[in-house]
Amino acid sequence: MSEWPFLLRIKPKLSAWRRKRVQRKFGGLFQDASIILFKHDPIGINFEDNTDEYDCEVGTILPRMSRCASANEVRRVVFEEFQRWFTPEVAGDEMRYDLIAN
Repeated sequence: MSEWPFLLRIKPKLSAWRRKRVQRKFGGLFQDASIILFKHDPIGINFEDNTDEYDCEVGTILPRMSRCASANEVRRVVFEEFQRWFTPEVAGDEMRYDLIAN
């Protein structure tokens, strides 16, 4: 497990209070965004029973989306957050996030 990036190792413990605050602020949009990420599963972690797997990422994506004026900007934010959470190699190509942004 030590070969995993630091953020990925502490993901379950990181910023739980911030995620709860974002959930309260965005309400149903938080759940909708989590469902979209789970459905499109850009890094292949959808195992059918872990439906909250992308909640940490949604917690950092949604606050940044208020500055987005287009789907391209949303794609960039989602891509940047996945790079931050999982490393650039795991996040892959930015175009992988096109359907998510749309």
